[in-house]
Amino acid sequence: MSRPHDRASGAGSCAPTAVAPAVANGRSQPTLDSLMELGIGGVTVKPGDHICAFYRGAAGRDEILIPYFAKGLEDGDKCICIVDGADRRGVMDRLQTEILRRGGAVDNQLEVLDFGETYLRGGRFSQEEWFDHLDQSMSRVIREEGYTVARVSGDAAFAVIETCPVVDELMAYEAKVNWFAPRYPQILLCLYDLELFTGELVIDVLKTHPKVLLNNMVVENPYYVKPEEFLATRG
Repeated sequence: MSRPHDRASGAGSCAPTAVAPAVANGRSQPTLDSLMELGIGGVTVKPGDHICAFYRGAAGRDEILIPYFAKGLEDGDKCICIVDGADRRGVMDRLQTEILRRGGAVDNQLEVLDFGETYLRGGRFSQEEWFDHLDQSMSRVIREEGYTVARVSGDAAFAVIETCPVVDELMAYEAKVNWFAPRYPQILLCLYDLELFTGELVIDVLKTHPKVLLNNMVVENPYYVKPEEFLATRG
């Protein structure tokens, strides 16, 4: 499977020709045109959607994360949540409380991971290594574990950690995610704290996400720029 490198470089592409097969472990998979409930405000999304959401502080983040993953767990989706290590236990506890309130249970269907296990594997952020890891993870989840949909959320706060600032690389990565997203029946929700990301950074976030979660609605983003066009402006 080719890697989601910059197409202009000739190093490969992430065209949606490698979407997972129609059936995994005997279970029908949704198509990229299927509608699914996001879990927030009655909003529906499609597998392959790459969405950004803005929040302020941990409470604002959890207003998005908890219903998003609670719905996914109810629906039998694989749920992967990436947060700062300092928040990991708290997020897990709040999700467990919400699922128990709904009469469900949390098991290995849910993974709550920190930055060191994900974006900053090896102590730094590498687009190539992270895309390889994502590709392997989604292939395992859909083709081996038999989930029909994966829900992923990633908090971008890792990019502004003082010991590892990688904002420019993050924006290039976000552009390339749009080539990766249609490969699998997955929902990719990227979270940005407005206390950390402001001004021009927010503009770049909007340019790299086709859809935005705004006021309990997912809207088509008029500021979105196609990956090849965005990457060409980055030199």
